[in-house]
Amino acid sequence: MFESLQDRLGSILSNLTGRGALSEKDVSAALREVRRALIEADVALDVVRGFTERVREKAVGADLLKSVKPGQMVVKIVHDELVDMLGSEGETIDLNAPAPVVIMMAGLQGSGKTTTTGKIAKRLTERQGKKVLMASLDTRRPAAQEQLRQIGEQTGVATLPIIEGQGPVDIAKRAVQAGKLGGHDVVILDTAGRTHIDEPLMVEMADVAKAANPHETLLVADSLTGQDAVNLAKSFDERIALTGIVLTRMDGDGRGGAALSMRAVTGKPIKLIGTGEKMDALEEFHPKRIADRILGMGDIVSLVEKAAETIDAEKAAAMTKKMQSGKFDLNDLADQLRQMKKMGGMGGIMGMMPGMGKMKDQMAAAGLDDKIFDRQIAIIQSMTPKERSNPDLLKHSRKKRIAAGSGTNAAEINKLLKMHRQMADMMKSMKGKKGGGMMGKMMGGLAGKMGLPGGMGGMGGMPDLSKMSPQELEALQKQAQAAGLGGGGMPKLPGLGGGPALPGLGGGAGLPGLPKKK
Repeated sequence: MFESLQDRLGSILSNLTGRGALSEKDVSAALREVRRALIEADVALDVVRGFTERVREKAVGADLLKSVKPGQMVVKIVHDELVDMLGSEGETIDLNAPAPVVIMMAGLQGSGKTTTTGKIAKRLTERQGKKVLMASLDTRRPAAQEQLRQIGEQTGVATLPIIEGQGPVDIAKRAVQAGKLGGHDVVILDTAGRTHIDEPLMVEMADVAKAANPHETLLVADSLTGQDAVNLAKSFDERIALTGIVLTRMDGDGRGGAALSMRAVTGKPIKLIGTGEKMDALEEFHPKRIADRILGMGDIVSLVEKAAETIDAEKAAAMTKKMQSGKFDLNDLADQLRQMKKMGGMGGIMGMMPGMGKMKDQMAAAGLDDKIFDRQIAIIQSMTPKERSNPDLLKHSRKKRIAAGSGTNAAEINKLLKMHRQMADMMKSMKGKKGGGMMGKMMGGLAGKMGLPGGMGGMGGMPDLSKMSPQELEALQKQAQAAGLGGGGMPKLPGLGGGPALPGLGGGAGLPGLPKKK
């Protein structure tokens, strides 16, 4: 979502950090570019003006002159103002009300209300143990109520039975009553939408709100609509008093203007963001983490959380047991490759690593994308069970057969086998060792062999959230940024085209390692 803005701001701010001292003229020139970048990202003009003025006031003051590194001070000021624009502290759905807590979903047709209703219900059920009832109030769109019923079956969440001929207000009243009688903790009302805002829609929304008295009224807005999303939020807020916003399609290629403008224009917090079509593709909105990503500082905390969510506990325990015996075959390697795919693949993981976002284009140009996971898994799947268990059997004739079966070549098979040998050697060195960190070290080692930074603790090797406090997670992020890996502080490194070096392209494990500071 923010890739183009990240690239623009990254280059602007890195020019500042490379200088020993900054004049007011330098700061003004940089802020002109920042202003242009934000406008191109479809951020509301009033928001852009306010943002650049606040940065200017702080950036030309005494604090900047006293700073040891003026350029990095400007990066910090821009970062802090971005966080402030996005809403300082992240807010979640408030369930502190007598049961059943009524959540009303509003928005235009096609914004993703029904899918988001299912995602929120699934999240509240699985993560907070709430008993949820969903009800579709959309009597206009064909099969809208049936769609929500099917989502309910898919997620295991109860839906209000459909009664033909009932209007939205009557359905809302029946849903609240059913929630009380059924002992539900939460009732989510999926209201009707239109292709555009009109008076009948607003009257219907107001009538439903009056009948159901929702504790939370969430606007579901498509983040790809840019400025229109901001006007939409203002219109809905005037009529039904919104308590928060859910932005969908944050995984798209939009410019991010809606996300950056919504909070500043409406004063309403963005509570959740949709990051994909799957029912678990919903995340809490953390302003600081989004600001970190925009400025290329990575997002260690979200990466840790994603690792904790995606790692299969049973497989991890089985792998730990295997590691203690010093065994690691190609079946195990395939499992770890799939694990990294589940965590978002190359782009998703690197986008959250401090300073690594700038390497994505170079990696793509070198052909190092998420498809490499698929190719490596295809190679392993083209082997016989005996070959996966005993890679030493793989002589020339067998490699030729595997290459034909997987659509690859002998060189790629050799790279995979080399990576496996390095991992297997590491397993042998850990033979007999105990402790919950073994799985982490193995995943961290795999990350290193794959060229992803394992020094932070790796992928599955990220510390278990159950053993780390939020303060410790935040400290991880600060340590990474203090090392000069974030934002404009990313060191300039020799390599391809003057950018970061990409070791491992010839004869290595096949993917670049984390570049070392000079």
